[in-house]
Amino acid sequence: MHAGNLIGALSKLQPNLQTRGVGGERMRAQGMKLVAHVKDINFMGFWEVLRNIRTIRRLFRTVEADIVQWQPDAVVLVDYPGFNLRLAPFLKQLGIRIFYYISPQVWAWKKGRVKKIQAFVDRMFVILPFEKVFYANEGVEVDFVGHPLLDEISRLQMGNATLSNPGSPKTIALLPGSRKQEIKRMLPLMLELSNQYTEHQFIIAGAPSQSAEFYQQIIGIHPVELRMNQTYQVLAQADLAIVTSGTATLETALFGVPQVVCYKGAWLSYLIGKQLVQVKYISLVNLILDRPAVTELIQHDYHIDRLREEVERLMQPSIRESLQQDYTELHRRLGDGGASAETARLILQRM
Repeated sequence: MHAGNLIGALSKLQPNLQTRGVGGERMRAQGMKLVAHVKDINFMGFWEVLRNIRTIRRLFRTVEADIVQWQPDAVVLVDYPGFNLRLAPFLKQLGIRIFYYISPQVWAWKKGRVKKIQAFVDRMFVILPFEKVFYANEGVEVDFVGHPLLDEISRLQMGNATLSNPGSPKTIALLPGSRKQEIKRMLPLMLELSNQYTEHQFIIAGAPSQSAEFYQQIIGIHPVELRMNQTYQVLAQADLAIVTSGTATLETALFGVPQVVCYKGAWLSYLIGKQLVQVKYISLVNLILDRPAVTELIQHDYHIDRLREEVERLMQPSIRESLQQDYTELHRRLGDGGASAETARLILQRM
């Protein structure tokens, strides 16, 4: 989504722009030629990556060959450090300008990767306010461009007058993630909650990377509604949300929806991650505010009793009012919007 918006912003400033790369439908819609589709390489967790290592290596060779053949003027790396930071030295050898948009979470784990970024990346464009300080302290050329979600959500709200629906019944949004393995782990417990709050409307925000049939196999006879590829529309009418940790926690906060943040991974991946990850929180909301504004139910804490307890707490007016104050502060820290346009301007300025 963010890379697609960046391509659109670059194209406005450089009308004859040509782009090729690895991405999805949002990037294709902006005119990018797909060398590979993200849906075929969307792996998460140590074990999942190991199981698919041959696919990843094959893609890596394909991308390298395409870059050599096409000879681009610049390459924009977007997140995905396990792949992109292995590609960066190869790009440097070819003398290609290397920009990095949306930082990998090196501030959370594998901080040694900062040395690679310093050595091979010409400029970082970061979207979280604390990242600029982190990289500047490490001697990396960096710009804070604001968070692109501000523009995405603002554009949707302005373009659709039916998003807000204050007269609807009490609605709980379920955001179980976007990858198959995390949806399989997270959604069943969320569905169990729907059986205990029968007076509420439950809506699952289905990820565009999955099929409706996949969700229906898990949903079975539970009294919930599935809406595919309508996450923002679902959040716009929700009274509270159960959210799998990830960017969705920030999206939920920007819509002003009280939330419980949840995460449960494969046991081996969790044990390894617990030893390696060096952050106080897993949700972007808490990380940016540097305090526990939203509750996080991680691994063994993610069970029906704790989940129900947090839902009851979020139904209290005083808790909801306090959380809205935290969300206001969060919005202020994320900047004034225009991240895609600013990043595009800075990239072309340095070409």
